[in-house]
Amino acid sequence: MLTTRFGIEVELTGITRKQAAKTAAAFLGGRIESSGDYYDTHKVIAPDGRIWKFMSDGSIRTQKKENGRIVAAGREYSVELVSPILTYREDIETLQELIRRLCKAGGFANTSCGIHIHIDGADHTPRSIRNFINIIASKNDLFYKALQIEPDRMRFCKKMDAALVEKMNRRKPKTMAAIESIWYEGYSESRSTHYHNSRYHFLNLHSFFNGNGTIELRGFNSELHAGKIRSYIVLALALNHQALTQKCASSKKPQVENEKFAMRTYLNRIGLIGDEFKNCREHLCKHLDGNAAWRFRAA
Repeated sequence: MLTTRFGIEVELTGITRKQAAKTAAAFLGGRIESSGDYYDTHKVIAPDGRIWKFMSDGSIRTQKKENGRIVAAGREYSVELVSPILTYREDIETLQELIRRLCKAGGFANTSCGIHIHIDGADHTPRSIRNFINIIASKNDLFYKALQIEPDRMRFCKKMDAALVEKMNRRKPKTMAAIESIWYEGYSESRSTHYHNSRYHFLNLHSFFNGNGTIELRGFNSELHAGKIRSYIVLALALNHQALTQKCASSKKPQVENEKFAMRTYLNRIGLIGDEFKNCREHLCKHLDGNAAWRFRAA
């Protein structure tokens, strides 16, 4: 479950891209290169050769703290951290400490900021992609409440399209080309467009078909809380593992008379068990109603 490679994009403000890069370089022991491109990318090249990027993103509402108040700030305060390829066991502690350093330097996230997690799609098959679509569709409502997705960001991470799910399950495509064709049905723009409208869903397969071969999960509010970010990464990796290993998955929404119990038992089923993932379960169940221990007992 935790061996799949991933990357993460964390949007923040409160500090400039230059300040963020300087903070990362000091922590990682790296050097900074500024590319001067459209996104004003500041690259931090770590001693292991991997590159951490700090880029501008047009969707971020730029702010900073001034005399204890949050005030509007210039576009240089639009910061998107783009990680290199990471693995959980090797890199999670480094990522978490970097997040803490950025927070300490003055960075923070507001309601316009999101987190996107890209998972290596190399092992996926038509069956597992259909599984992934059905898993997300069946848990749409539970995930959106558990993750408290901000209304400001809903247009960038819409729920799974019911029409797409219906077509996938009625036609049962056997090839990636057939799945890709269904994914892009109804869109008039070119599939090669980088900012294709199909990408703005909780589960984005545009990056898989016409990007870098990754499956992107976009349904996370940005945080500079290292524990919550770890929870999001573990959830993404567990969902990916479930899609890969399960023989089939249904899009039918489960009965959720006790949301907290339903989420806890689901997380246990997909691998978030034991003390190692106790904090992850707590973060992911915190905003749900009900009782985590008893299905039918009042909370």
